Amino acid sequence: MRSMILIIVALLLIPLVVLHAADPAPLDYTVKLETVMKHDDGKFLWFHPRAASIPGTERGKPGIVMTIQKHLKVSDYYSGLHVMTRASVDALWVGPVLPPELDWQKQPDGVTISVADVTPGYHALTGKLIAIGCRVRYSPEGKQLDDIKRAHQTVYAVFDPKTAHWTPWQMLDLPPDEQFDFARNACSQWLVKPDGILLVPLYIGRNSREPSSTTVAECRFDGTKLTYVRHGTVLRLNIPRGLGEPSLVAFRGRYFLTLRNDVRGYVSVSDDGLLFAEQKPWLFDDGAELGSYNTQQHWLAHSDGLFLIYTRRGANNNHIMRNRAPLFMAQVDPDTLRVLRRTEKIVVPERGAELGNFGACAISETESWVTVSEGMFMKDSRARGAEGATFVARILWSKPNSLMKQN
Repeated sequence: MRSMILIIVALLLIPLVVLHAADPAPLDYTVKLETVMKHDDGKFLWFHPRAASIPGTERGKPGIVMTIQKHLKVSDYYSGLHVMTRASVDALWVGPVLPPELDWQKQPDGVTISVADVTPGYHALTGKLIAIGCRVRYSPEGKQLDDIKRAHQTVYAVFDPKTAHWTPWQMLDLPPDEQFDFARNACSQWLVKPDGILLVPLYIGRNSREPSSTTVAECRFDGTKLTYVRHGTVLRLNIPRGLGEPSLVAFRGRYFLTLRNDVRGYVSVSDDGLLFAEQKPWLFDDGAELGSYNTQQHWLAHSDGLFLIYTRRGANNNHIMRNRAPLFMAQVDPDTLRVLRRTEKIVVPERGAELGNFGACAISETESWVTVSEGMFMKDSRARGAEGATFVARILWSKPNSLMKQN
């Protein structure tokens, strides 16, 4: 009788066993690494290159725009925003040039207002390109200031491909709540929904000294003005620096957010792009920590796979500041939110320079890009082979990316 009861109990428990779905089939790609330019004169470095494609441009008009800035050899001290253009993926680069509308604004009291950490993107409904970043106030010595209320805010400029004209920087007006007194979209991937609505991730707080939190703002764009509509869940982490530099991507009807923290990177997911689940630490599929910390991560989405680009510990790279090189790319399981270790590849190699400040974007159905410049901040960078290079790692997909047909 007892054995019969045990058999019945065992049968009843069978449906309760959770079977893990098979891992996503790996999507293959090759990497073509291009050097855009080299600069290492000890006075400045080119930094923060991020690109966006403009579909359907006429011959002679820029098909790809890449924004880039001078790092002026003081921590987080940047020039006005420079621009490079390319008529097609294989055409010659033009620039960098500094549009006067995107240059520094000198103030009578000696303060300089600039814009840093910019990410450009195309808005198909209006045919305009939007560059979004954060306003920065610098002292004459290049120190970032938090000397007035709302010194750190999100700003944007608009590029019209038909006229090749940029607008001056404009502020994204946010609610008066004190949690938006510090509000940056910086080094952050934002996205445009098919209806033209923007989802712009922000890291926010009362000031720059307290741990920041992250939320996603829904915004409208009429071709000229970007307008805040509402924001979603505020994700919080009460440890040093909190959650910052969030990057957002859409994949198969859901939205995925990757978040920077000093100790480890985090990931969250949402069904609508506004209401996000509590963040989880980034892990490999074997349960080990990813090892990415105190730097940004970014996404590439393909119709057949979701990918994370990141730096991490454990790659024979302890000689690199914060282990910020090489740049890895690996496929993510969208159900478990884990990185598939067997898919990890190096897309930009380590040559003795840090690569932690980078961009990632889709260019066409056949390729996506990872863009980065070498940070020559270690004493032995040159001896190890770094040249202050700006790289484009062209990710050449083995299958067309049907997500790009929507653009």
